[in-house]
Amino acid sequence: MKAYSQDLRERVVRARDQGKSPHEVARFFEVSLSTIKRYLRLRREQGHLRPKKIPGRPPTKGASLRAHLLAQLETFPDATLQEHCEMWEAQGGMKVSLATMGRAIQRLGWTRKKKH
Repeated sequence: MKAYSQDLRERVVRARDQGKSPHEVARFFEVSLSTIKRYLRLRREQGHLRPKKIPGRPPTKGASLRAHLLAQLETFPDATLQEHCEMWEAQGGMKVSLATMGRAIQRLGWTRKKKH
């Protein structure tokens, strides 16, 4: 789930600073009471309202797939997903699942159906 915008965070805290009750603020901005408490604590402890970084490792395969997959698709337009995965592993030494390969091909806008 994406974080609330910086603007909304500031408006929520500003409304609370103006003396509105937490229930009024929650109802008006359609956020939970916990969110309001979290924003106030964040401002008090860290001095800002910026969202935290998304946890987890950064993706490693996506950038290389986007950079080099189009050439492979143009060279072998009739290959199946499995064949593209095998070619990718043989060429670059990186194993890619069928799902990852399918998503990468879809992001490139490549389809198996061709206009005649």
